[in-house]
Amino acid sequence: MLPPPPRQPPPQARAARSAVRLQRPFLRGPLGVLRLLQLLAGAAFWITIATSKYQGPVHFALFVSVLFWLLTLGLYFLTLLGKHELVPVLGSRWLVVNVAHDLLAAALYGAATGIMIDQTQRHSYCNLKDYPLPCAYHAFLAAAVCGGLCLGLYLLSAFYGCCRRCQGKQEVV
Repeated sequence: MLPPPPRQPPPQARAARSAVRLQRPFLRGPLGVLRLLQLLAGAAFWITIATSKYQGPVHFALFVSVLFWLLTLGLYFLTLLGKHELVPVLGSRWLVVNVAHDLLAAALYGAATGIMIDQTQRHSYCNLKDYPLPCAYHAFLAAAVCGGLCLGLYLLSAFYGCCRRCQGKQEVV
């Protein structure tokens, strides 16, 4: 005969459940605001590209924007919920991970923005008032602007993280 199951969860399980709470200083701080702006600008970038007819190197720009949108979303919620310690190996170096993410995102968004600028210039012939055929010029122009905005936001957050690191702080918040 088996013993009856315990009525209360083990103490570790109770402690893990109670540890999930919003990190309000992060939400109100500069990095939390920058992350939200990055998510908004990144979504505008990839939605603008995805709704137009694209080909060739624009696939890379779409890949970069969706990849870093998802990674930024993950970083945002892990930091907001205070669960970055659960990430193996990287959780103890969360500030450095955020700075590395921001620098890599800025570099690849720079390349994606360059691609979108090039595509905008290639489609400039159809920017005439009475051009009758559908044209992706305006979509590519909007994507180039959103890409430049993303580049600037990621550079700002990388600069903020580097400043915190130089001040001797180890945490994002």
